[in-house]
Amino acid sequence: MEKVIAKKKFGQNFLKDHTVLNKIIQSMPNNNNHIVEIGPGLGDLTKNLVKYKDTTAYEVDTDLIGILNSKFAKEIEEKRFELIHTDVLDAWEKKGSLYEGKYDLIANLPYYIATNIILRAFEDVNCENIIVMIQKEVAEKFSANEGDKEFSSLGVITKLVSKECRLLFDVPPESFDPPPKVTSSILYVSKDTNVELDKDFKKFLKACFSQPRKKLSKNLSSVIDKEFLSNIYNELNIKETLRPHEVSASLYSQMYTKVKNGKKRG
Repeated sequence: MEKVIAKKKFGQNFLKDHTVLNKIIQSMPNNNNHIVEIGPGLGDLTKNLVKYKDTTAYEVDTDLIGILNSKFAKEIEEKRFELIHTDVLDAWEKKGSLYEGKYDLIANLPYYIATNIILRAFEDVNCENIIVMIQKEVAEKFSANEGDKEFSSLGVITKLVSKECRLLFDVPPESFDPPPKVTSSILYVSKDTNVELDKDFKKFLKACFSQPRKKLSKNLSSVIDKEFLSNIYNELNIKETLRPHEVSASLYSQMYTKVKNGKKRG
C-alpha cells in the first residue's frame, strides 16, 4: 500500500504508538454510550475503538475516506461503524449534535481546530465525556485552576460545564508520523449535562480576560459602568486588586448574572 502523506492544511499527524493507543482505550468511561471520533486519519485509534463499541467517525479528507472505507468494510457492513465524509463543524452547524443518542467523544484532534471542537462538544447536550489528544499547552488551559497563570476563559468554561477535568498523560512528538513540533496531552472531561451556559457568557469572559495581566476591574470598567461594577464587587465580596486568573469560575458566573440582570433593569 502506498504511503499516505499527511496534509498540513488538515493538521494531520498520524498517531502510531501502540502503547499510547492502548492507554487511550483503557481510559474510556465504562458506560453504554456510543463513540464519536473526529479525524480518524488512517484508522489506528478507530481499529481499537470498534472492538469495544459502535463508533461514528467524521473525516474531512477525501483521500482518507477511500482508505477507511476499505479498511473497515466489514464493520461498516455490520453497522458497527459509520464513516461520515464532512467537516465536523459543518455537521454541528447543521444537526446540532454529532449523534442522536448519548455519546463520548474520543479522538486525536487536529491542533488547528481542537479548541473549537471542544467548545462545541461542551454545547452538544448528547456528548457526555470527552477524551481527546491535543497540544499540551491548550490542554493545560482547559484544565487550569484559579490562581494558575494559565487560567483563562477556557478554564472558567470547563470548570462550569464539567464534573471532572484532568490531564491523563503526555504524548511525545515521536509517537506520531510526521512528528509535530510540540508535546501533546490527553485531556479528559466528564461533563455536567445539566449545565447550559448563556450564549453571551463567552463575550463577558472575553472582556474579563481582554488584558490578562491587568486588574479584572480595569478590564471590566471599559464595558461596564464603574459605579455598577463597584456595587457588584461589594455584593460578591471581590477584592478590587484581583487579576482575571485569580477569580473562581463560580464568581465569574455570579458576576455575569448580576451584570445581565442589571442591564435588563437599566
